Amino acid sequence: MVTEAVRAKAEICHGDKNCRDKFSSWLSETGLPNKLLTFHEIEECGRVKETGFVWIKQRKKPEEEKELRFENVAVCLEEEVSAFLEPNKIKNLRGVKAKELWVWISLCEVQVSRSSSRITFKTHAGFSKSFPLSLFGVQTINTQQQDDDKQQQVQHKFSRTKIYLY
Repeated sequence: MVTEAVRAKAEICHGDKNCRDKFSSWLSETGLPNKLLTFHEIEECGRVKETGFVWIKQRKKPEEEKELRFENVAVCLEEEVSAFLEPNKIKNLRGVKAKELWVWISLCEVQVSRSSSRITFKTHAGFSKSFPLSLFGVQTINTQQQDDDKQQQVQHKFSRTKIYLY
């Protein structure tokens, strides 16, 4: 996926710990949560600063280890993930899929809205799903949004509660 011409212009890191630290710093520089993508055993990562192009290569994993769960959504990360980083946005994302119902859907964009304290994941088909930024360890200033989220969680828990009167 990554050509030699791109690699020649890129800052490249090797090794799991070095890549985690470097990729987290690149996400933070662009205003994205540094815990956004959870990778296992990273072999290489790189960035072309002029264009914002980044990639991560992981160790090849068995099929059963590829899937991870996040907020009741199954997520699959391919061995190589690439994207373009922009301020508060990831564009042209490749190698990340989410399972909605029984269908795997490729994600293409991630956008952070600080004003609403939400992060939105978008697909090529135009579908999107938003989550509170707090799920990614981001401290938000908007306490009203947090209070609304907590109230929705409480309402959801009680909506499943059955009360029997005898």
